[in-house]
Amino acid sequence: MKKYFSLIKLFTLVFSAFLFNSCVHDDEYDALNADNLLVCTGAAYYENPANGFEKWTLQEVKAKPQNQTITDKAYIEGYVSSSDETGNIYKYIYIQDAPENPTQGFTISVNSLSNYANYPQGSKIYIEVKDLAVGAYGGVTQLGAMVNGAFDRIPETMVTEHIKRSCDPLQQIVPKVMTLAQMVSANDQYLGCLIQVDNAEFDSKVLCSTFAPPSTTVDRAINDPSTSTSRVVRNSGYASFATKTLPAGKGKFVGIYSKFNTTYQMYIVRDTDLEMNTFPRKDGITADPCSFNPANSAQKTVAEVKQMYTSGNYTQITQDAYLKAKVIANDETGNLYKYVYIEDATGGIRVNINKLNLYQDGRFRVGKNLIIKLKDLYIGKSGGEFQLGAPFNGNIGQVEEKDVYKFFIDSKENITPVTATEKTIPQLSFEDVGKWIKIKNVQYVESDLGEPYAAGTTTNRTLKDCSGNEILLRTSNFATFANNTIDAGQGDVYAVLSYYNGTYQLWIPYQVNADFDNERCDGAVAPTILFSDEFGTTLNATNWTAVSVTGAQVWKTSNQGTGSNYYAVMNGYVNGINNANEDWLISKEIDMSGMSQINLTFDSDVRYSGTPLKAFVTDNYTGSPATTSWTELSPVWDTNSGAFGFVNSGNVSLNSFVGKKVRIAFKYVSTTSAANTWEIDNVKVKAKP
Repeated sequence: MKKYFSLIKLFTLVFSAFLFNSCVHDDEYDALNADNLLVCTGAAYYENPANGFEKWTLQEVKAKPQNQTITDKAYIEGYVSSSDETGNIYKYIYIQDAPENPTQGFTISVNSLSNYANYPQGSKIYIEVKDLAVGAYGGVTQLGAMVNGAFDRIPETMVTEHIKRSCDPLQQIVPKVMTLAQMVSANDQYLGCLIQVDNAEFDSKVLCSTFAPPSTTVDRAINDPSTSTSRVVRNSGYASFATKTLPAGKGKFVGIYSKFNTTYQMYIVRDTDLEMNTFPRKDGITADPCSFNPANSAQKTVAEVKQMYTSGNYTQITQDAYLKAKVIANDETGNLYKYVYIEDATGGIRVNINKLNLYQDGRFRVGKNLIIKLKDLYIGKSGGEFQLGAPFNGNIGQVEEKDVYKFFIDSKENITPVTATEKTIPQLSFEDVGKWIKIKNVQYVESDLGEPYAAGTTTNRTLKDCSGNEILLRTSNFATFANNTIDAGQGDVYAVLSYYNGTYQLWIPYQVNADFDNERCDGAVAPTILFSDEFGTTLNATNWTAVSVTGAQVWKTSNQGTGSNYYAVMNGYVNGINNANEDWLISKEIDMSGMSQINLTFDSDVRYSGTPLKAFVTDNYTGSPATTSWTELSPVWDTNSGAFGFVNSGNVSLNSFVGKKVRIAFKYVSTTSAANTWEIDNVKVKAKP
């Protein structure tokens, strides 16, 4: 019998050692520990001299050289301050050195999901740092690993090997109280800690919006009495609470303290940690502005709202009424700017709002029913088109961002598909303006083929149906697809119909809304692009040769003033001095064998006074501009030297060079008395077999 109990003890010891080395984390183990059947105290293992581990503080490990694999046999310990259970925190475990009144926080970057299951908030953990690394992302020092020579997250296979959970009971993490004014570099030691901000309130500019739109991470500004400078609450569109409306009052905010470069930000662990329902707020709002009872006001249709307009540029709406309509187009791709279109069964209308990235606000997602409180808004006309907004310089303008919460309410209804009204071009009427329209069997006119949607500025392209009826399609140069070449085939267009001074025009929110893959109406072959360059960060040496005959300045590329759009530029004016230059930009050889109807197109822009730019073509380039016989071309040039803005050349015929191999060239000349700036973009040579 005595021997039997000895075997049980031996088995228990072996089983205990196995559980500890496997990463102890289940609550079941805590229960066993209470009966003294399991010894799984991490400290006992790491502090055992036989195991040879050195204990580092969080401050010490953060001070280690960055981007180097740690070779010391050492460990750190801390308490998990975060949880990814709600999905707002992703692939990070935040820890602090004490459950209450911490002196250090730390960020652990892991390539694993559902970390709350192994390392719930309040658990004490031990991290073996040998073979890991310290690095930084966005100015935040964190623990990760060197992967393929670069600092990265700790690989999933290494997470449970290096991060062990103690079997000690979960501790309550008591948030460290901070003010927004204390969120400065002097307090960066608390990054990763759970903090509490008292008397906090979300900025009025984000009131009545959701924590985050689906699948999109956004920043929501937050204020407190300690400073006039807002901080950031960063919310994931994958969080379980993402679609809930932000609390509109003031009170206790709790979240993980972090930053990105110089922007201090916080991550909500769970929305139930927030107690922000007290009024009045610091900004004077005395009651929840996001509550809405439709029984207290009259519902109007889009058609009825338009009837409220009387005369002039706008009319103030004084009736206590509301409009409920579906968002049919927003600014997600940048083709619409600071406005959305909404539509109900009676029509559509444009709504002007002075706010960027409206699509990131759950109220303005395409397919969402939006409630608009109409009292004190204005209904007006711009270019003859009805618009909702506010006065600006005597015209109908935009609702200011600080006032958005006063008028726009989330219906809380699910997003549903937007249904297009099918029309032919001749059937379009003023009643269709503002609606989501489908026009079947259209194509771009031949002169637009091979061109981008927008060339340097908002650009008109012409759509034509198979009966020859035409309508304009307008695209902003800030659209994400602006530089993409339009489709050469035929198909259906889905767009918002707008109106400007008697002209109907279409706006597409996405390139796919004009996806034309069918054969053209007449069965004709679309033009072939023989040469194309829309320019990038440097001159494409395969496409171009820059030849400097005189002067130190040369052709190069730039995107100054155009965001992501690059163009070729030449300027002889440097540091206040006009310089004499002769510089050529010469294309590669373009083979036009077997082609007809050959045209060159490009965009030009000039600024300041000087010598006009010239364009040439040759079929016998000698390698030197001076000894080559050139034929000068006659494109349309930009002539407004007082302002930047591209002008299209039109179709410049190269038919006299059919069957030959040619080069295109641009010649720039400046003098010591006048040196202007010339820019060239979207150079194309198009032809038909």
